Amino acid sequence: MCNLYTVRKSAAEVAAHFGVEAPEPVNAAEEVLPGYSGMVVREQDGRRVVQSMVWGFPRPMKSKKTGLPIKPKPVNNIADLTNFMWRGIAPKPQWRCIIPVTAFAEAEGEKGSMTRTWFTVKNQPIFAWAGMWRISDEWGPAYSGLMTDCNEAIRPIHNRMPVLLEPADYDRWLHGSLDDVIAFRDRVFPDDLIEINRTSELWSRRKAAAIADLLED
Repeated sequence: MCNLYTVRKSAAEVAAHFGVEAPEPVNAAEEVLPGYSGMVVREQDGRRVVQSMVWGFPRPMKSKKTGLPIKPKPVNNIADLTNFMWRGIAPKPQWRCIIPVTAFAEAEGEKGSMTRTWFTVKNQPIFAWAGMWRISDEWGPAYSGLMTDCNEAIRPIHNRMPVLLEPADYDRWLHGSLDDVIAFRDRVFPDDLIEINRTSELWSRRKAAAIADLLED
């Protein structure tokens, strides 16, 4: 599943790419993790807007020790459209959004020392991930991204990938039926459009920071 992506562009650049008005100041991280704020493009009052939201729908959690409520878990990927979290919004276009992305990552390597492998789309400095959003009691507006089976380019690293949209798909994604949503989910994204960048960067920032501290001592 996708648990890390980047948007290394300003809100104004994202707005220009998707042909919408320059937004008000947007609170969004360049490197987006579950529970962080990211940018989405959605429709509001008949026009498209760029808005910041929390990445992940809040799932209520309880402590295994006490049985009391604890901090919700962000569910940031949509796998099963029949799941109770999605089935109420999946058929409704008003809850669709487009997630701007400059790269997404998967962990690769041995457990405990996994590194970040990044994926981009050729000739698209900003590309689009099919998303859905809703207003939550816990975090306000929140979004999640639709996943699908991987293509052959990604298969050596992971068996799933985001549902990526071409510019010609935007209107259909934002206005289409549930059948359209399913068609996007089942479509295979072309292998030759995916570029892969393997790095030595540790998947866990916390572990990388700990190693750096040891090297400085």
